[in-house]
Amino acid sequence: MIHPGLEWKSHAARLADDLIAAGKLTDPRLADAVRETPRHVFVPAYHRQTADGGWAEHRSTDDLAAVYANTALITALTPERAVLSSSTQPGLMTRMIESLQLADGMRVLEIGTGTGYNAALLTHLLGERNVFSIDIEPGLVELARTRIPGRPTLVTGDGAQGLPEHAPFDAIIATCAVPAIPWPWIDQVRPGGVILADLKPAPGAGSLVRLTRQGDGAEGRFDPTYAAFMDLRPAPGTAGFRVERGHAEYRTTDVDPNTPWTSLVTWFIASFDLGSEIAYGYTFPEGSAASSIATPDGSWAEITLAAENGRHAVAEGGPRRLWRLVEEAHRLWTDLGCPGWDRFGFTATPQAQTVSLDGGHSWRVTGGPE
Repeated sequence: MIHPGLEWKSHAARLADDLIAAGKLTDPRLADAVRETPRHVFVPAYHRQTADGGWAEHRSTDDLAAVYANTALITALTPERAVLSSSTQPGLMTRMIESLQLADGMRVLEIGTGTGYNAALLTHLLGERNVFSIDIEPGLVELARTRIPGRPTLVTGDGAQGLPEHAPFDAIIATCAVPAIPWPWIDQVRPGGVILADLKPAPGAGSLVRLTRQGDGAEGRFDPTYAAFMDLRPAPGTAGFRVERGHAEYRTTDVDPNTPWTSLVTWFIASFDLGSEIAYGYTFPEGSAASSIATPDGSWAEITLAAENGRHAVAEGGPRRLWRLVEEAHRLWTDLGCPGWDRFGFTATPQAQTVSLDGGHSWRVTGGPE
């Protein structure tokens, strides 16, 4: 599988050097893994979005410099041309692996095999007997099995269930987003072991959290730097919902309509009131661009991007006023001094999962135990 005629090793060495210079790679053992792992084998082709919103496929061997750059690569699309799988930004992978503080002989479970590149780095670092990986997509698992040097344990299945037959693990790393930490992960990591996952109680709302198993639960803090992964899927494929816009009430707001994308902590706080299912994006009502939010109960809001005298027009309908909830979250965030991710903690017990801010304000994660 490794193309001997290609000068990929010089590109891999440059990638490792770039990550070291950027402060995303400090462990010499992991740097060696980056230098010795051929990313183009794990990503033989990838998709780039075109100017008209479509997708164009590129062969990795045509541009090795692009493949060995510190960028995420879209590797699979659904029949509807939505993103199904990607190869994570290498700098995020190395930063997450280093966060686990792995020592020789430790056993790691990866949730979300994807292309297998991350599992290959872990295998180079720890050896095949100590690396386990699971993914819901059988095709991805089979391809990864042919690409990873050595024979780590790769399984097709629901990542939320972990791999109880191979537990306990010293660390669990999830390369996918979850609405709450699945209890099997906590149950399958040893006392003092680490869980690192992208906690997203609602779409786009959350970031990396690093937990340590303590007693019958786990606790920890959010990573200072924002990160985002695709959602963990219980089965191949995915879904959504539609909301019909009916009667609207109109007013104005001074809160940026781009908040879901530009003020991520505000959006995180708002999500606990908005709910776990939120559709959001951009619309063009009557020819004017607007951001939009909708929830399954029929509530919706549109906020024009253009402002007049510093205020944006708001249209809201349904049983709840969704933008009011975002405004309240923004007010709380500013009143608390605009906290960053590192001021948020997380606690998981068999009874509940809770996000807290500096030990004061707290929110229940509804996807956890009830």
